[in-house]
Amino acid sequence: MSNTTVLTNLRIWDGFEQRSENSLVIRDQHIEAIVHHDDLSQPDQARDCAGLTAIPGLIDAHVHLELNPDDTTAPVKTNPDVVPLMAERALKMARKGITTARDLGGGAWYELALRDQIASGQHIGPRLICSGQPITSPQGHCHFWGGEAADAEAAKAVLMRQLEHKVDLIKVMATGGRLTQGSAPSDAQFSELVLTEIVDLAHHHQRPVAAHCHGTEGIRRAACAGVDTIEHCSWVGPEGWASDYQDEVADLIAAKDIWVSPTVNRGWQRMLDSTTGAVLGRVRSAYRNMMDKGIPMVASTDAGIPGVFHDELAHALVVFAKIAELTNTEVLQSATSSAALALGVSHLTGCLAPGMEADVLLLDGDPLTELDAITRPVETYLRGRCVAA
Repeated sequence: MSNTTVLTNLRIWDGFEQRSENSLVIRDQHIEAIVHHDDLSQPDQARDCAGLTAIPGLIDAHVHLELNPDDTTAPVKTNPDVVPLMAERALKMARKGITTARDLGGGAWYELALRDQIASGQHIGPRLICSGQPITSPQGHCHFWGGEAADAEAAKAVLMRQLEHKVDLIKVMATGGRLTQGSAPSDAQFSELVLTEIVDLAHHHQRPVAAHCHGTEGIRRAACAGVDTIEHCSWVGPEGWASDYQDEVADLIAAKDIWVSPTVNRGWQRMLDSTTGAVLGRVRSAYRNMMDKGIPMVASTDAGIPGVFHDELAHALVVFAKIAELTNTEVLQSATSSAALALGVSHLTGCLAPGMEADVLLLDGDPLTELDAITRPVETYLRGRCVAA
């Protein structure tokens, strides 16, 4: 027996443009129609949504469900006690309008089990796209997750282990990171040759590759290797964050059609509040230069690292828009239609259209005129399943 939900008197932004229609018909897991109220077959049975805006469910392109944002240090290893906490985090994400998330690292594949449980309806949460254990150098960034590799053959063995657990993509740590003691964000962790062999093997098995990249040399090597997304893309140099932006490296990213996932979280508000503005100026300039070259950026938060909570993507989008000087439409697309394209799920989600899965967020207000409306969810539909905020 099918289940039909009809919402009317809505503003509808479909992921690309404002629609003239005002009614949305959801049947089971899919969007059946977007029509005018007068064209509904049973208009008296529609729910009046005056004052609300329907947009596609949000996509966070970089999260870690295993990590606890309240922890200030990296875990020694994955604790099985984290499993119920991960399900709770997924539910909180759903309630705040996040219907898809890419999990880019854990130590015991618990996020993959949760992915499958959400897909089967056992748990409520976003559609998960999972990478499993990241490939890293010995004692390199996030080595505690078990993906250490000293050379190309060892890296391929780690990759094949992830495939055996049915990951959706491969994650590689092209540079060090701040979370891991003894690891430097500016330092490249693999040679260009090793990165290329990792990418080639992943692509042979039809898996995209996401590369963690802070330092500019690591960014360059990852781009040369042909990764699919560059995470962070921080341009770290001797003077710190965004101090080593290089036009020729950005040209390479653009030429290879690589997406950038800048992991701007709510806490980046500190850049906007800073009295000096030195880092903000460098970051803003790097983002503007990349966008001018046609390099697309997708919304991401790195949720799970210290102080970055899994359900705060909407608040992060407000900060992202200000830092990157994006229009409301541009930042909304970075978390909907553009993100779906970058993550390879645009055939399923990212826009509101007949036949698409019913990932829908209802907001109090209109985010096209007042972006803060994105932080006021009323309810979320995850593949047709309604969850109140």
